[in-house]
Amino acid sequence: MANTKQAKKRVRQAEKNRRHNASMRSMLRTFIKKVTAAIGTGNEKAALESLQAATPVIDRMVNKGIIHKNKAARHKSRLTAHIKKMSQKAA
Repeated sequence: MANTKQAKKRVRQAEKNRRHNASMRSMLRTFIKKVTAAIGTGNEKAALESLQAATPVIDRMVNKGIIHKNKAARHKSRLTAHIKKMSQKAA
């Protein structure tokens, strides 16, 4: 347990930051799930719109240090590939 005043403050800050980061990660996952759900329904227009809404959120999480840049690139790449595959099947 923290003994000094400084250590107690760091415990408080760490908990506050943990909750904030968890909230941000949850929001990120929600946006990704919306894109995945739109892809699952087969609605290409809705999937594209949800991807366009999710992309800046994914990038923002990288800038805030919530996720690694490669993880963000992987998510964006895979979601884009799924949408492209949908459009090729429709054509």
